Amino acid sequence: MEGSVTVHMAAPADKIWNVIADITRTGEFSPEVFESEWLDGATGPALGAKFRGHVRRNEIGPVYWTTCRVTACEPGREFGFAVLAGDKALNNWHYRLDTRGDGTDVTESFWMPKSALIRVFEVFGGFLRVRRNERDMRTTLERIKKVVEND
Repeated sequence: MEGSVTVHMAAPADKIWNVIADITRTGEFSPEVFESEWLDGATGPALGAKFRGHVRRNEIGPVYWTTCRVTACEPGREFGFAVLAGDKALNNWHYRLDTRGDGTDVTESFWMPKSALIRVFEVFGGFLRVRRNERDMRTTLERIKKVVEND
């Protein structure tokens, strides 16, 4: 399963990246993740750094913590992380920033590693999760846009 959403923001890529990569601000933007914190002594974005996010699935529950590892960390260009079960990635989230005209195109995407379980999930309702994720990614990006364009 995978999906992506792109929103143009009238702001420089570095400014947008600083907002996205500050995972402690995730709760301001995400419909499902209402707080996040760095783990294991990490204090900011770096390749391999771990953090955890407090999730309220579908904005109503269940509520749980996820542990994540930063998988892409290039200021002004990209930020990504994997949601982990132990050391295995269950889901991957990525932001790509491309300078365009008067600002930046920001693409948020997700993808789940292929497995038999995911294939079954796709058949029996995975399309609903993709639709939800795409709606939530658009909401997240629009909220970020409001902040970076009005600062």
